[in-house]
Amino acid sequence: MTIAKFQKQRAVKIAVGGSYTLPNWFDPEGRPRSFACRTSRVSPFRMLVDVPVVGRIGEKISCYFAEFGKLDGRISDTTAGSFLLELLIDLPQRAKMADQLTWLEKKQNDSSIRDVRKQARIIPASPHSALTFADGTIHSCFVIDMSVSGVAISADVQPPIGTPLAVGTCVGRVVRHLADGFAVQFVEPQKRTELDWRIARPPSQAAGATKAAPRTYDEKLAAIVREADALRPSAMSAT
Repeated sequence: MTIAKFQKQRAVKIAVGGSYTLPNWFDPEGRPRSFACRTSRVSPFRMLVDVPVVGRIGEKISCYFAEFGKLDGRISDTTAGSFLLELLIDLPQRAKMADQLTWLEKKQNDSSIRDVRKQARIIPASPHSALTFADGTIHSCFVIDMSVSGVAISADVQPPIGTPLAVGTCVGRVVRHLADGFAVQFVEPQKRTELDWRIARPPSQAAGATKAAPRTYDEKLAAIVREADALRPSAMSAT
């Protein structure tokens, strides 16, 4: 099925965070590489998922969501920053997932039954952004969550701890590796009201690694990152 056809089907518009693995992607130790992801539309048959690495049509992948558990599926269509996953589950699993979606949709639409939890981290309105490195190289990335002091990222690269970079227009340094990405601490705290627009950057503007053209916005941003590299290590503590 295509994404366009799925958009016309009955499904629940819901953002559920999870992780997934792609064939032939491995970490330095040879283990399957995990990436963060987030659903945008879900039915008991398929789901549209925002991701940092799209994969190929026809690839079979495994993913995990706290609300749904482990799911296997096959990519049937792709677009910039997301893929459509055909769920390879049996009838009892589909029935269980239908019940879960009914509950999640009800909870999403009725504030009286929402979970009361303190959320120190912020889920961005758009999960896609771009990483700019000191040499001007740009990589698309997926924002797992963020706060005024830093951000958790999943991408096709995993920079060494201490690497200076910018996420969107927020300059910082890699301070920790995660199971499905890495954490960046900002050079200085950001304003909560400005986080979304400072972090967000459509995946089409950073599809793959590129070089910033001379004197463009991206080159100026890279210069800021180089300045951040001059900061004393003590100025960047772990988030």
